[in-house]
Amino acid sequence: MLKVAMQVGTAALIVGVGAWIAPSTAQFQQFPGGPPEFPAPPSGEPEDQPPAAPKATPKQKKAGPPAGPNVAGNWAGQLTQVGSTAPYKFEITIGGRLETKYPDLGCTGKLTRIGSSRSYVFFIEIITQGQADKGGRCPDGTITVARQGDKLALGWFGSIQGETVVAYGTLSKK
Repeated sequence: MLKVAMQVGTAALIVGVGAWIAPSTAQFQQFPGGPPEFPAPPSGEPEDQPPAAPKATPKQKKAGPPAGPNVAGNWAGQLTQVGSTAPYKFEITIGGRLETKYPDLGCTGKLTRIGSSRSYVFFIEIITQGQADKGGRCPDGTITVARQGDKLALGWFGSIQGETVVAYGTLSKK
């Protein structure tokens, strides 16, 4: 009797294991010879390149940057360069034209607005006259402005000959 019970138990175990193995091997039966290989990326693309970001559908709209404070106008004052004791005159036009003037240094520049927040407006400044790399005294830089009532706070950051340069000042309407 024990021999018959063991044979029945063994048969049940084999049937149970077979029922478990069959579904797990069935996944590979749809690919004779194993799972397919993925094609190599087109030449010139690295294999570890992340997937491209999905393109926005026409229905999706990105939120635009904040309008920022109203900083339009012609402003003038003095900037103080960190590490220097002598301030220099500075003028900025923000409106139809975007330009800077450094009368004491013989430099002028063009601005490109690159963004804003609720309190600040950010610009890139490209010097068009008096460029440091052409014998002048002014390097290209970045400008951040913030309206403070009827004044304009200004911070300038750039680099000249491998040295970091920072300047700041408060300007008034011209």
